[in-house]
Amino acid sequence: MIQRPQTVYLFFAVILNLAVFFNPLYSSAMADPAHWIGLGLAISLTIAMIIAFVSIFLFKDRNRQLKIVKLGTYLQITGLGFGAGVLFSLGGIGPHLWPEALGFLFVILSLCMYWLAGRGIKKDEELVQSMDRIR
Repeated sequence: MIQRPQTVYLFFAVILNLAVFFNPLYSSAMADPAHWIGLGLAISLTIAMIIAFVSIFLFKDRNRQLKIVKLGTYLQITGLGFGAGVLFSLGGIGPHLWPEALGFLFVILSLCMYWLAGRGIKKDEELVQSMDRIR
């Protein structure tokens, strides 16, 4: 069902990943001399965003939805690593890098949304299995 809490979490994960692309963290990543860091950040966050959006509509098959959300979580962790690499290549978290740190916070919050969505899907599956045992 579309009105489940994990759907809201996945939607927020999409929005937060999209917000990173309009943040100075992404601009700094693409301007970095090591272009693979910027490309890695962009690719991992884009695929994680697509996975979150697609998994919203897989609510009828909770097992597959859970597997896809786990895959998206791993990609989000990869994006977190690339974001940390960009942030520390700029000089770490300091008062001059607050906008970039905000973009990194978006990546962390999106990872938390993935984790909450996975937890909610797992709880739904356990509830359905417990109801099947009663029948």
